[in-house]
Amino acid sequence: MNKKAIIILLALVAVAGQAKTFKTIKNPVAMACVNVSSGELKAREVIFRDTATTVHFTIEYEKGNNFRFAKESYLMDEDGNRYPLRSAEGIALDAWVQSPESGVTDFTMHFEPLPKKVQVFDFIEGDGSGAFKLLGIHDKKYKIKFPTMQELADANPWMVPQDWFKSDTITIKGRIEDFNAEQLGFDMLHCYYEDEFEKGDAVQVLNIAPDGTFCKKFKISYPFRQLFWTKEAKTQFDEIPFFARPGETIDITVKKDNQGRYVCVYNSGSSHDVERWLRSGDDYGDVFRPLSSFKGKLEEANSQAESVWQNAMYRLQAVSRREHYTPMEMQLALADIQANFIERYLSYVDNYASDLVKYEERDGKWNAEVIDSVEYEKVYDAKNYYPLHRIDFDNPLLLANQDFHFTLNHIQFANYVRNRQYKGLMDENGGMEVTFKNFSTALSNYLSALRDLMGTDKDNMMVQLCAYKHMLSDFDNWLDDDFITQWLTAVDTVHTEAEKKEIIENRPTRNKMLPLYFATFTTPYIHQKAEQFCTDKKSQTNLATPLPDAPMADLIRSLCTKYPGKILMIDFWGMSCGPCRGAIQASKELRAEIAKRDDVKLIFIAGERTADGSDAYKQYVAEWLSNEETVCVTNADFTRLQELFQFNGIPHYETITPDGRRVRDDLRIDGYNNFDYELTRLKERLK
Repeated sequence: MNKKAIIILLALVAVAGQAKTFKTIKNPVAMACVNVSSGELKAREVIFRDTATTVHFTIEYEKGNNFRFAKESYLMDEDGNRYPLRSAEGIALDAWVQSPESGVTDFTMHFEPLPKKVQVFDFIEGDGSGAFKLLGIHDKKYKIKFPTMQELADANPWMVPQDWFKSDTITIKGRIEDFNAEQLGFDMLHCYYEDEFEKGDAVQVLNIAPDGTFCKKFKISYPFRQLFWTKEAKTQFDEIPFFARPGETIDITVKKDNQGRYVCVYNSGSSHDVERWLRSGDDYGDVFRPLSSFKGKLEEANSQAESVWQNAMYRLQAVSRREHYTPMEMQLALADIQANFIERYLSYVDNYASDLVKYEERDGKWNAEVIDSVEYEKVYDAKNYYPLHRIDFDNPLLLANQDFHFTLNHIQFANYVRNRQYKGLMDENGGMEVTFKNFSTALSNYLSALRDLMGTDKDNMMVQLCAYKHMLSDFDNWLDDDFITQWLTAVDTVHTEAEKKEIIENRPTRNKMLPLYFATFTTPYIHQKAEQFCTDKKSQTNLATPLPDAPMADLIRSLCTKYPGKILMIDFWGMSCGPCRGAIQASKELRAEIAKRDDVKLIFIAGERTADGSDAYKQYVAEWLSNEETVCVTNADFTRLQELFQFNGIPHYETITPDGRRVRDDLRIDGYNNFDYELTRLKERLK
């Protein structure tokens, strides 16, 4: 054999070796597709070779919309090992791609080779927030063994400390090494959280000094996981997660690891104890996304619920092994999964129930028509909510979940609960007569519906928490017996003494309603917080409080100076808020009348990327808010205003007295629906 032939033979052998395929998966399945908000990412085929792992993908994305894939994409096995992307075909990396007319784009990616033993793996499109993910990719023929929640809990026993619930201050402090605000894109972070035992929301702003140091103190009622974050980041570093118990100081150092990625090092407090749980984020909770977006009947959704629950248990087992979770971290993660499951499941039910009803306007009235009465009845049959029966609603760790507020909100206002609460109490116009009998019956129905929804015959912690929130929201609508008696004595000259007594007996006053709630509060801490709330509310004497000495308070004071002698009603809104724009557009004629008054001034404050506002903002203001007082601030300053007035969502309304004081929440002008009444009431109280 001549030299040339030998060279060719060796080349063929080398090529054959490089091209050796040891496994191919046709039409693999995945546990979850994450962050593909207007479409779906799928793996059509996976080819395992000695030299590379090749994945043929399809992304279905709404036509005309843009998407992109980062060159930092990688595959990850269950041990946390990464297999970086080498090359791609059919798609440009790190470049925006417009979805074609068909909405379907096929492309191929080649990664470093996965080991032969790998059966389940993830695709992750880089480390930035919002990265596309395809989790739990595997051959549908591969039989996965799913652990149960009880098995994971029993293998990781941990007792919740007796002082888990208490009110105290936490301190979040630390330093970002080599901090450069220009390079990172921010000099502040913020935290949205809801303390379920307080009535108001609680935005917290974390200002970062030029040397990278930061410190924030605020009060909490129970341990929780949260994060300070920003949308303004120019790098992959955009958040600082933490976990804190009341009374703790959490010291955090943010620095780059060996790969140049920013990581948080927890030097003290509970964050140090659960740093593996914090580091792994929501790696197991993402599998619930297919449940909240599920399109199908309730029975089919219940089957889907079982599938995603099993996937969550499997992923938790894998993540906990990879990260070496402690028993405390495992119990917190199990509570995370339960809270996420409740929220996603009830989110599906709410959407499904809404789709079963068609609304039409006839003769100036809105009429509801049930499209499928059989399915509609199932939504209001408690036995169909059996997927929720696996949840431990007495578990105090549920409140530690970062998004627990949404979980609780979905339970409080579940379609099944709302339907049962007022059943048989509403008149033909959709109203309910304001009597103690009706209100007490509605409360009894509410508690009963909650118990049925959760599959229990007792008022567990979650039922009590829902009742507590219900009490907070209704408290200002009730009056004391003594107040009504004094009012009737001073004003009412029509009714006899016997009739006045009957009126008092029939009113849903605080004296009669509060004992019904307190009978439900068998958990000592909930009972304690309820007593404290009532004491604080009853002791309120100030109608308004001075604004603090803060930069954004100076903005409000400057508006008072600009409009001397006038009460200011501030409308906090935003271009991305549909309800905000709806309220503005619906109130245009009313606002034209308000503008003629000399005792009140409407102010509209919105946050934009820059204080100049976008073109869309300017166009909207010109159309709907022309000749009105509009203030545009940066998103960062809007967040500071949220912290100042303690609100998370918009639209939000505040009332400021002519001398620059903030009117308390039960007396402020809360929008446009009852504007004249609320303004008149406030002016009478301010005399």
